[in-house]
Amino acid sequence: MKKFTTLLKENKGFLIFIIFLFVFRGAIADWHPVPTGSMKPTILEGDVVWENKLAYDLQIPFTSISVARLGEPKRGDIVVFTSAAANKRLIKRLVALPGDTVEVKNNRLFINDEAAKYEKINDNSLEPKRDIDKETGGVYAIETLSHSKSHVVQVKPESFNPLQNFEKITIPKDHYFLMGDNRDNSADSRYYGMVPRSEIRGHATRTLMSVITKQSWSIWNWRFRTERFFDALK
Repeated sequence: MKKFTTLLKENKGFLIFIIFLFVFRGAIADWHPVPTGSMKPTILEGDVVWENKLAYDLQIPFTSISVARLGEPKRGDIVVFTSAAANKRLIKRLVALPGDTVEVKNNRLFINDEAAKYEKINDNSLEPKRDIDKETGGVYAIETLSHSKSHVVQVKPESFNPLQNFEKITIPKDHYFLMGDNRDNSADSRYYGMVPRSEIRGHATRTLMSVITKQSWSIWNWRFRTERFFDALK
């Protein structure tokens, strides 16, 4: 017992750091590597995103138990949530709030019967962000809705995807409708259903770092995208 007490005293600073890190990542903020392209071109495979866990709720670390509501999710927020339906953590954009109606017709989003406006863009700075999607016929457009910030989405007009159409529904209390910005390559609320408030973990606000992990011929090459370090997510 004396040995154990001595060990604790000698490593007190390290133990305090471990406890702080546990509480920090469990209740205050966290960071997550993103393995898929469902949020392209906003978030890329290999991005590590920063999550503000205090944006909406104060939760007991590593649980879904909310001690207090600190804020309300807003339309346009990029949200990290633990999906029971998908059985994994997901990151998507919030497009519809409780009480809203949402509908998708030929990849055009309608919120409360208002059609989103789309402006096609040709931006050479976005091209490298396609990575492995370069040859799939994707195009970029700025999507704009009232009471929501504009953002870039990627669609594939020439492809067939049953999720390009979604019948109108009304979002119930404490539920949200989330979609990936890569509209034809995202399993989201059109597939898994609405997201309850209890599954929301935080607000993703920026990339901490970014790594290209895929190259032709299936060769792994950990090359950094330094221009994306500490980049704000829009």
